[in-house]
Amino acid sequence: MATRQIKETDTEQSHGVKSARPHPSLRYTDPSPDTPPMPSRTFTLPFLMAFIGAFTMACTKTRTARLELPPLTAVSDLDLNRYAGTWYEIASYPQRFQEGCTGTTATYSLNEDGTIGVLNRCRKDSLDGPEVNAEGTARMKDPGKPAELEVSFFGPFWGDYWVIDLDDDYRFAVIGQPSRDYLWILSRTPTMAESVYRGILERLTAKHYPLEPLKRTLHAETEAPSVRPTDSVPRTNPSD
Repeated sequence: MATRQIKETDTEQSHGVKSARPHPSLRYTDPSPDTPPMPSRTFTLPFLMAFIGAFTMACTKTRTARLELPPLTAVSDLDLNRYAGTWYEIASYPQRFQEGCTGTTATYSLNEDGTIGVLNRCRKDSLDGPEVNAEGTARMKDPGKPAELEVSFFGPFWGDYWVIDLDDDYRFAVIGQPSRDYLWILSRTPTMAESVYRGILERLTAKHYPLEPLKRTLHAETEAPSVRPTDSVPRTNPSD
């Protein structure tokens, strides 16, 4: 497999907030030397969004703050051995850093030092597009709160990664942040039963997570959904 180093670029200004560009230490791996070169633009996957969120939250009011919502809670227990492995992104809040991503997956592995290795993959622009990878490290901040993880892709900078919903058999997981500005629904398989998906949406509504921004992720074994995520459950006022 061929690897290439992303060149360091400047930060860019967007709505008064500086967004971090890829750091030279972030390595991307192409599936073969014949893979066409990727455009020179920012591209990250779900875990990296947690890092970006750490900066944006410091400069702007979060959804939780704007709407004066109650604090978000994570699940009470998380077995990292069971959580390790590959997850498929079923839906997420769209981010410009993930533009064009299809077939998105995240693979977690346990390191000897107790941290978690992170490998995110997606196909750019189409399911037949070039594969792009991003690697990072996650860790548990407080053993008493095992589901309140944090992740780093850039040296000493860490962002929140909270497991806020989890299947008893670890067949699905929902990832959020205290800000409620980011959201990912993950599954062990590329598809998810609609009844399971609706149940997740109902619990997200109870957690005051807006459903309107949520977008389903295309995978090889799925088709672009014709039903909007918000059609699955009754709408409620997030400020209630």
